[in-house]
Amino acid sequence: MNEQKIFFGTNIKFLRERKRLSQETLAEKLTLTRSKLNALENGQTKAPQPEDYINFSNFFKISVDTLLKVNLAQLSELKIRELEAGNDLYMTGSNLRVLAITVDGENHENIEYVPVKAKAGYRSGYADPEFLAALPKFRLPNLPTGHTYRMFPTTGDSMLPIPEGSDILGQYIEDWTSIRPGTPCIVILKGEGDFVFKQVSVLDDGTLYLGSFNTLYEPYTVHASEVLELWKYHSFQSRTLPLTETNMDQIMRVILDVKREVRELRNGQSSDSELAGEG
Repeated sequence: MNEQKIFFGTNIKFLRERKRLSQETLAEKLTLTRSKLNALENGQTKAPQPEDYINFSNFFKISVDTLLKVNLAQLSELKIRELEAGNDLYMTGSNLRVLAITVDGENHENIEYVPVKAKAGYRSGYADPEFLAALPKFRLPNLPTGHTYRMFPTTGDSMLPIPEGSDILGQYIEDWTSIRPGTPCIVILKGEGDFVFKQVSVLDDGTLYLGSFNTLYEPYTVHASEVLELWKYHSFQSRTLPLTETNMDQIMRVILDVKREVRELRNGQSSDSELAGEG
């Protein structure tokens, strides 16, 4: 019988460094001595007390089973974020949730379309094969191979110049740290909010910076734990032609018109003053 390898020490060190905590700081938060924490991290304490496991599990919001049995350093960034977000019903490391997909009769991966009426259910069913099986499916030619795609409807005007009501085809991103700053993405957030189409930048502090394409909307940040999925923009389809002039373009045009009128008024007043002086 193979001996089960225990990763508790390396995992708590990995999580501590991930949160950029010193040994002194973490020990103080857990009411431990630094020397005991150092011993736990380096495997010098062969029989940690049950309360040690519980304290670390509560602090990092990761189950004791996972802390003991899964080498967290070998997981993708997405899987680690899912664990930190509370999606941690213990499974073996290789079976932690991966994206659910559907395939056709020839085992080719489908593109699922998430209609507006299915948006609310998507947050709870995005990993449920039965939910996905009920969604409309289609295929497109000439897509880059080796990726998973899904199409989402959009609402609102924050994604201009892409027309309101467009359907956006996104490529699934597993490793969020791989995206470049400002990458256009469909962002699936927890809670009751809509799917959002934003320019996404992943920050070092575990938050995502979401900028709107329509500059009338202020950018904002969300913690990674609030994000379920990221789908990098590939293309869109719409019955409406993109606007040749955005709202911001219109505002700038109005400002320039006002400036021109003010300048003309000042020039006119100067001319009247000169004529009065000559008289």
